[in-house]
Amino acid sequence: MKLALSLFATLFTISLFAQDPEYGPAKGTLVIQGGGSAEGTGIVETFINKAGGANAKIIVVPTAGGNRNPDGTIRLYEEEKVLAAWKKRGATNVHMLHTHDPKVADTEEFARILRDANGVWFDGGRQWNIVDSYANTLTLREFHNVLERGGVIGGSSAGATIQGDYLVRGAIAGSEIVMTTEPEHEHGFAFLRKVAIDQHINTRNRWDDIIPVIKKYPNLLGIGLSEGTAIVVTGDRFQVIGKWKVTIHDNSRAYQPWEKPYYVLSPGDVYNMKTRAIEKYGTGVLAPSVLTSNGK
Repeated sequence: MKLALSLFATLFTISLFAQDPEYGPAKGTLVIQGGGSAEGTGIVETFINKAGGANAKIIVVPTAGGNRNPDGTIRLYEEEKVLAAWKKRGATNVHMLHTHDPKVADTEEFARILRDANGVWFDGGRQWNIVDSYANTLTLREFHNVLERGGVIGGSSAGATIQGDYLVRGAIAGSEIVMTTEPEHEHGFAFLRKVAIDQHINTRNRWDDIIPVIKKYPNLLGIGLSEGTAIVVTGDRFQVIGKWKVTIHDNSRAYQPWEKPYYVLSPGDVYNMKTRAIEKYGTGVLAPSVLTSNGK
């Protein structure tokens, strides 16, 4: 009897661990936008709804916009300007969070505002600024805790790339450098693990730019996002929403029917990062691989 109970406990524990996502958060949601305007796409509305609605506590982080002015002085952000668009959309409990100083970001006083936050949104700019301010700090831990409580983290452009594991375009020297040589700017915040994220792939013709990243790090999944387009991540799955296309760079698969080493998803498509397969097309039709695996 004891042996049977012990075996049951072991199998139950293994089952629990087997259900843990490999890529996305175990709880909570990610909304990752490829830059550009979100007007008419439903992206911001989706983020607000996932946070809990208009009264949810939302924190907006403008830090990617720069920590210093061109003359070297510390850049200051006007909270009303940063939050104006959110208040226009009806958000009633929205706050700005910014510092240029990681020592400040590592304090309880600064990070306290995140303790009961329902959502965090990272604005665009240059992603290395976000790293310089928050990497290895208490604030970063509190960002992750928002997800642990079932909240939502979102962002656009640099605020999309920072959510990945490998930090695409992290070089201080310029955003045209896809793979930085700066060790301190090679890693994102890994809200979405084992993934490298690029953005603006349509307007800046970046469709192929992430190819060398996936060649060097074949364990990673590469995701390229068009402007006005986002993925909504829950666990190991995401759905494409918005205006245009998302690319998937996956070294574990052969690509057909074309010569490019990636394939393209459209709004409404559902993709499983763990199985590396499209599960549903935007038309609502299940993909053939899902039909086969389900025995239908």
